[in-house]
Amino acid sequence: MRRFYLGLNAGGPKVFRCLFGHGNKDDVRELSEILAQKYHGKPILMKNGRSALALALKSYFDYGDKIIVNGFTCHAVVEAITEAGMTPVFADITKENLNFDVNTISKVMGSKVKGIIVQNSLGNPVDIEKIEQFAAEKNLLIVEDLAHSAGVKYPDGRLVGTVGVATALSFGKDKAINAISGGAVILRFSAKHQIEAPFKTPRLSDVLRARFYPFFCALSRGLNHIHLGGILMKALIKIHWVERSADNRLSLIRRMPKYQARLATEQIKNWRHRGQAKLREFYLVEKRPEVLEKLKKAGYYFDAFWYEKPVSPERYYKQVFFPENKCPVAMEVTSKIINFPNYYTREELKKAYEIIQPYLVEDKK
Repeated sequence: MRRFYLGLNAGGPKVFRCLFGHGNKDDVRELSEILAQKYHGKPILMKNGRSALALALKSYFDYGDKIIVNGFTCHAVVEAITEAGMTPVFADITKENLNFDVNTISKVMGSKVKGIIVQNSLGNPVDIEKIEQFAAEKNLLIVEDLAHSAGVKYPDGRLVGTVGVATALSFGKDKAINAISGGAVILRFSAKHQIEAPFKTPRLSDVLRARFYPFFCALSRGLNHIHLGGILMKALIKIHWVERSADNRLSLIRRMPKYQARLATEQIKNWRHRGQAKLREFYLVEKRPEVLEKLKKAGYYFDAFWYEKPVSPERYYKQVFFPENKCPVAMEVTSKIINFPNYYTREELKKAYEIIQPYLVEDKK
């Protein structure tokens, strides 16, 4: 029986490209030129996505400002906001697309709210026209976070990442552009504060972890047939040979490796072949533990659902002080969500669809 894993999408070719691939200044220049052309601004390559987002915020906002963020998000977003010296304000989401809307944003408006981070959760785009109009009325700046949605278009036809004052991209594991690590920020308007671009070379330990990650994933996948894959990955994490995505430290002074620029460029060039691909296809189910167990017995290991808490991963949740009473939909969604990765075919996931069908929550509005 073939086994399917959420988050272990590194096939043979990617293993070799990461282990032995190389990059140079031309690759960095080419990626920068492509990003400048697509997003109409000045690109700066960063260590990771959260570093890119922090630099965007520090460029356009003041210390102490409040920034509206999706009530269903990753700790990396919160870390970027706090690292920039600002405060996140969580707006509740809808079950339809896991994003906030104008109604939920308006409920959390306050005097020090100066900006909005548009996330487009799991590749589901927001109604950008309404949010853009609301932002203009309230004098708010929009920053777009493309970790989930690079290559996707808004309902009005505009490319995601071409609307706000700045765009942050993550090239991390299981992101829309997956180079294992790395990121970029594109500044489209004159910045309020001039922030120095990264000037230090990447840490050797970070480079080696990124290079070997696909190999360790492939090895773990193979060992799962004898129930040793999970043990291997836990051991590698414990000795810091594998770094969990949420633990990738933010840095405004470290550049991304040149070979990762080459990997990111290759994927962006292939966007025309993948169409309007979402990062994940999500479903809301009753009795989620029971559903996950049935999926596991059928060979689908999808228990690493994005997200198990409104702000994931769970080990950082208490640090966030999430306003659970103000985000009831986000709380409900995180108890029911299951999502399927887009790197498996519909045929490969056929049995999984059959398993979840009886448990589906009908109302997603």
